[in-house]
Amino acid sequence: MDIKKIAICSVVGILLLTTTGCDINSSATRKQHQQADSLINVAYETKNYDRIMILADSLRETGGLSDGKAYYWLGYASDRTHKKRMAELYWTKGMSVMDDVDTPEELELYAAIASRLTGLKCTWGEYEAALKVAIPALELLKKHDAKMTSDYINLLIYQGCCQSRFGLSEEATNKSLEEGYQAHVDNMEKNPNAIAYRDAFVGVINICYNFLEIHDYQKAMYWIERYGKLLEAYDKLADARPDYADKQRARYFVYRATALEGVGRKREAAKLYEDFLETDYSLTAEGLILGSDYLRQAGLWNDAADNLRSTEKLIREYGVDYSLQTIQEWMLKKFYVNMMADRVDTARAVSMQIVEHLDSAITKQRRQDAIEEEAVRQKEAEMTAEKERMERQQWWTRLAVMAVLILALVIYIFVHHRMSARLKKAHEKLKVAYDQLEETTAAKERMESELRIARNIQMSMVPSVFPDIKGLDMYASMTPAKEVGGDLYNYLLLGDKLYFCVGDVSGKGVPASLFMAQATRLFLTLAKQEMSPAEICTRMNDALSGDDNENNMFVTFWLGLVDLTTGHLSFCNAGHNPPIIGCGGDDVAFLKMQPNIPIGIMPGMEFEGEEMDTIKGRPFFIYTDGLNEAENKEKEEFTDARLIEILRNTRFSSSQQLIEMLRAEVEAHRNGAEPSDDLTMMCLHIQQQD
Repeated sequence: MDIKKIAICSVVGILLLTTTGCDINSSATRKQHQQADSLINVAYETKNYDRIMILADSLRETGGLSDGKAYYWLGYASDRTHKKRMAELYWTKGMSVMDDVDTPEELELYAAIASRLTGLKCTWGEYEAALKVAIPALELLKKHDAKMTSDYINLLIYQGCCQSRFGLSEEATNKSLEEGYQAHVDNMEKNPNAIAYRDAFVGVINICYNFLEIHDYQKAMYWIERYGKLLEAYDKLADARPDYADKQRARYFVYRATALEGVGRKREAAKLYEDFLETDYSLTAEGLILGSDYLRQAGLWNDAADNLRSTEKLIREYGVDYSLQTIQEWMLKKFYVNMMADRVDTARAVSMQIVEHLDSAITKQRRQDAIEEEAVRQKEAEMTAEKERMERQQWWTRLAVMAVLILALVIYIFVHHRMSARLKKAHEKLKVAYDQLEETTAAKERMESELRIARNIQMSMVPSVFPDIKGLDMYASMTPAKEVGGDLYNYLLLGDKLYFCVGDVSGKGVPASLFMAQATRLFLTLAKQEMSPAEICTRMNDALSGDDNENNMFVTFWLGLVDLTTGHLSFCNAGHNPPIIGCGGDDVAFLKMQPNIPIGIMPGMEFEGEEMDTIKGRPFFIYTDGLNEAENKEKEEFTDARLIEILRNTRFSSSQQLIEMLRAEVEAHRNGAEPSDDLTMMCLHIQQQD
């Protein structure tokens, strides 16, 4: 290659680097993003919105979160803390930085931001502005064939509802709503579980409410019929919740009664309201207020006034103050109904409440609006300043790099002329040897590179961040014996319930790591459906055994579900080493369990589960046989007896300290011998409440 070509290639490379930055999708970057997502998710699950704001801001600056994802979470936290204009600013900014998206992850995030922003504008009654967000977002998602996320479906329904508000083409409105509904149907067919049905309920309820609100009772009847069919199907699900079904049935009766009353079918409407009164939900404060919608439509003012007596109770239950929204949505409705019922004293009392709170509500709303507008103005100024700063920094960086490049090229040309003659001779001598080594070296490097990538992918599948919950101390680690291994651990936190597991796949290397990935995915999928440990093991066994398991692989598996409030433990052991309870005392012992075969050996097996009243106050330690069967150079094992002895003589400080101490003990025992098996350990300790 001559000097001119070298110069051109170098300049192009530097310009690309300075223009696009060093955004290399390395395994380290992916792991950093996964850790950032874990931190955000913990704050999300605990509803710590202030922490979400802090994390999203700081992680965006350090590169842990992309701009789009950071703006999504900043908008979400602002929305949940009633800073609606700030949420609008963040979500609008998030969409502006995600104009060029094509990966599934980016498209899913884009759809989520667009759905949130559209819903916010619909809440404000800004239907034209909502359409300006929804229509281009739907076009982009359709272009990339990203049509099956719940957020895409929400956008379709928002679009149809907004179109109906403007009296736009009935054909276009129906097309949007039908497409959204069909997407829900497709999702329910692929995932026939309660979660998919609950997503569909939300969409259909929005449609029904929209048509009832604009008094289009014929279209409302059409969608309420579909609402009823969804209810029938939901009742047949294995994981259907009776309380949720009761609430939806109550809403269905009221919606249908209101629509029938609107078209003059009063007798049928009255019968449906009687059906509503048979539901448990009708006895709640929420249910009474819901029922008043029909009673007002039917002109039954006294009954409606009786129902709205629960308004103050609902305000107390929700913990809200007398804001303008509360006065408008609840108190004015109560005043109007009592006036129509000729309950003058009650209406007067309600009006006094409104007058009493109206002035302070207006003052408070103005103050909140002023504070939020100032915050939005400051944030916009910060974003503008940051953009200008980054542009200046990029300009100076490019200038500096170009100067360095020019200097480097001058030096290179000078040295090249002096060294070219000697290099030519050396090159000829090395060419023969290089040709011989090139093939084997390339193959070896390719294999080592692929194994490194596989190891990074595998390690990213096990969590490195653990729940930050008061009273819970949890830690785990995995050390593969080779580049990739077959051990696994994971957990899933659902409210006060914690699923956790440890497993050991038969064999080593890439086949074991692939089997491990399947087992991990199945555990998380089934645990999200809140199944029992025994049922999860049974379902995993059905999925991993049989004709598809051509290599006859299996996994020993220990799975627990603990109530963090009571310490009650449900568990299932599938041929795994027994866990150890306790640390620092004579009561340290292996957990006695019923035997089950490992997962993947025989299809159709029903695994048995067991329970413990509580594990509070005692460390709970799970491990794979890479611990007790670790060998030194003389082939002597670490042994169960030695493990128990160490734990009895160790004072418990923390789960991480315990695991790090045992890892050091194993290393000392091996004394330089290569590990023969993967080593995985998990410990959790639920503290006793004072």
